Amino acid sequence: MAEVVVYVDHVDGAVRKPTLELLTLARRLGEPVAVVLAAPGDGLDPAVALLAEHGATRILTVRAGEFAAHPVVARADALQAACAHVAPAAVLVPSSPEGKEIAALLAVRTGSGLLTDAVDVESGPEGPVAVQSVFAASFTTRSRVTRGIPVITVKPNAAPVEPAPAAGAVEVLEAVFSERATAVRVVSSTPREATGRPELTEAAIVVSGGRGVGGADNFALIEALADSLGAAVGASRAAVDAGWYPHSHQVGQTGKSVSPQLYIASGISGAIQHRAGMQTSKTIVAVNKDAEAPIFDLADYGVVGDLFTVLPQLTEEINNRKA
Repeated sequence: MAEVVVYVDHVDGAVRKPTLELLTLARRLGEPVAVVLAAPGDGLDPAVALLAEHGATRILTVRAGEFAAHPVVARADALQAACAHVAPAAVLVPSSPEGKEIAALLAVRTGSGLLTDAVDVESGPEGPVAVQSVFAASFTTRSRVTRGIPVITVKPNAAPVEPAPAAGAVEVLEAVFSERATAVRVVSSTPREATGRPELTEAAIVVSGGRGVGGADNFALIEALADSLGAAVGASRAAVDAGWYPHSHQVGQTGKSVSPQLYIASGISGAIQHRAGMQTSKTIVAVNKDAEAPIFDLADYGVVGDLFTVLPQLTEEINNRKA
């Protein structure tokens, strides 16, 4: 059976959820081969066990100090070495900003086609088929690579995380780094402040607020509902531009693109700019006092009402049921 390389996105050995989703997709195409890139001294035993539990038949590990100081190009070098070692039928990479940059470099170097931001991956008679949502999510396309190794970046929440125990045989791989790998050096970094909530682009549930929230202090209603659901918090461009919530939480064409199982839009009109960033959500719930708001054309469920009344009641009911 053909093998499929899966790039493992991890933080200090803690595998991130999108990687486990990629392993689910990779099993549709062949046997998953996970590629773990780490700095010397990083503890990888928990990561190896988790990858094997979720279907990785082989786990290639590359250890090098270059990954810490020269993240993107060095990772592309190592992933290229993994492809030369495996000769895979496809390469799957999480569709994060870094992931897309690594995938693009790999595609250029291997003379291969690249498909980005897939929301699903299917097995076709002529090779893997990537399902994409395009033109502000107005159309769904199915595409395949016709040259080289198909390199596909996949958006978070594109597939369920499904355990499927496999051999998980560990192999140490040597990688040769190009001169460009050390041309740029990261000299310092600042850890992102922890909120206790899921990462916005990876969250299964997102609660977003817009202009209708009315101010920064009122985002406490959005946060309370999100916390009751174990959700991430998002914001529309109008709310971000007004300074009510950080830009890092903006959902939309000029912000982040999300595709959760559940998206709750509160006080958001539904402008095309915002829709482009969340229209692929599996279930959309809208809360807006304007019955003619465009968001209701997109929503699976709509509540015409004042969010200052609806959200506290919803949060209370969720908390009561949890209790």
